Amino acid sequence: MSLSDIWLFVQQGVLSGIVTGSVYALLAVAIVMVFKTTDVPNFSQGEIFMAGGYAALFPLVVWGWPYWGAVLASIAVTALLAALFQRVVMQRVTASRGVGVQLVIATLGFAYLLKGLVRKTGLGDTPRSLPSLVPQDPITVGQASLTLLDLAILGSALVTMVLLYLMFTRTRTGQAMRAVGMNPRGAQIVGVKLGSIRMQIWALTGVISAISALLITPKILITPDIGHIAILAYAAAIVGGFTSLPGAVVGGFIIGIVENLVGLFISSNAIVVAPFVAIMVVLLVRPQGLLGGKPQVKKV
Repeated sequence: MSLSDIWLFVQQGVLSGIVTGSVYALLAVAIVMVFKTTDVPNFSQGEIFMAGGYAALFPLVVWGWPYWGAVLASIAVTALLAALFQRVVMQRVTASRGVGVQLVIATLGFAYLLKGLVRKTGLGDTPRSLPSLVPQDPITVGQASLTLLDLAILGSALVTMVLLYLMFTRTRTGQAMRAVGMNPRGAQIVGVKLGSIRMQIWALTGVISAISALLITPKILITPDIGHIAILAYAAAIVGGFTSLPGAVVGGFIIGIVENLVGLFISSNAIVVAPFVAIMVVLLVRPQGLLGGKPQVKKV
């Protein structure tokens, strides 16, 4: 392999990785949001993402809705499902003095419930993809090749991240969410309603999951097992720092780039291993993640 080939592969891997990494970053942000406010890893994140894709596909295919209506339905339905799960299940388990393990099992149960509901609709029998509103004409960036759809995915993901940043820093609801993430008891003392804020956080993770699904499913097929993409989002959260929202974004881009470079330079079969190698390297060098801050010791 010549130096020019290596340089071409590097450009292609980095640019393609930034595109896919932007979706991983959004899902990692959703995972970190739930973890920071509840101390519970959400193992249903992948299935919430999957539900967002099918919530758009169902009205398009079965009812013949226009695309914009399917987009709004996906966002609304996914947010409602996530919020109801928090209010009906998670809040009751917490109120009954449920421990972390019980909450984790609840998220796993929610994941299987969503997957089972999708299989019952019959749409899961055949892999499908959402139609693309953007032409997939190729464009050249440097020596690498992307499509207009890739640029639309990246641009939409970045706009979503900016809107999330503005919400967390400029609105009272966003500041209340940050307060709950930093110190739930302190936030409750100053008048923040924990139950309401946590339900809103879960609803927001549903919105983020639906947007992520709408962005990536024109490029990949939707199946009931598409939730495995959450593994990459978890890798992004761990690499960036499981308690850091900026770290989740950085981790998403890193995982996306590493995944694509491994596929180009080594083998497509090695792609599934790349995120776990990245996790192990980061945990050995900086266990709290790249932007995770100082490690904290908690009594159990």
